[in-house]
Amino acid sequence: MADTRTLVAGLEYKIRQLIGENIQLKTSVQLQYEELDKLKERLEVVEKINLELTEQLNKKIIADAFNSEQEIEEGRKRIQVLMREIEQCITLVNK
Repeated sequence: MADTRTLVAGLEYKIRQLIGENIQLKTSVQLQYEELDKLKERLEVVEKINLELTEQLNKKIIADAFNSEQEIEEGRKRIQVLMREIEQCITLVNK
């Protein structure tokens, strides 16, 4: 009988430990999900800033391209490349 009580007490102790570890792991997972959400929000902001800066850079390149004959030709080539990219995008969207 004493052996049975000892076994039951040992099992209860181990079960309490597992419950405690389970609670800690659930808390850790929740914190990681919260951090993931924050990182996703930050990524969206960074992507938006990147897009804005890319647009500004393209505008600057086009504006600077018209300062000399050679730069005008480079600007035309850049515009042609951009037009091809736009046409490819339109083609992909239409598929």
